[in-house]
Amino acid sequence: MGTEIERKFLVSGDFRSSATSQHRIVQGYLTTNADCTVRVRLMDDKAFLTIKGSSSEDGLERAEWEYPVPVADAEAMLALPGIRSLAKVRFKVPVGKHVWEVDVFEGANAGLIMAEVELGSRDEGFERPEWIGREVTGDARYYNSQLLTKPYRSWE
Repeated sequence: MGTEIERKFLVSGDFRSSATSQHRIVQGYLTTNADCTVRVRLMDDKAFLTIKGSSSEDGLERAEWEYPVPVADAEAMLALPGIRSLAKVRFKVPVGKHVWEVDVFEGANAGLIMAEVELGSRDEGFERPEWIGREVTGDARYYNSQLLTKPYRSWE
C-alpha cells in the first residue's frame, strides 16, 4: 500500500515561466465517497486507475494505489454512462528539493488554479514559491472528486 502525503495551495502568481513540462489530463470517477474514490485518468498517451482511501482528519495523508491501464480501456471507462469527468492541464514546477504540480482547470472549474507538493513525511519542510497563495489542504471543496458535483464556477 502506498501513502500519499501532500499539501495543496491556491496559486496567486506566475508559475509558468518556471514550469519544466505540462500534461493534459482528463479524469473520471468510478466511485466517490468519503471512504474511497476510484478514478481513471488519461494523461497524454498514458492511462491509470487510482484508488484512494479516506483522508486523515487534517486532509494531509491517505492511502493510495495507482496502476497503469491500457489507454483504450481508460477511454471506455470514461465513456460509461454516469461517469463524470474533469479536464485540466498539469504543469511540473521544480522548487528547491521538490517538484510542484500546478493544475489549471478547464470547463466548469475554469479559473481554479491549484498547486500541490508531495512530501515524504507529515513534518517534511519545503520551500514555498512566491506564486503560492492560501493553503487549502483538507478543504474538501478542492478535492477533484468534489469539483465534479460542485464545480468551482458555481461557488459564490
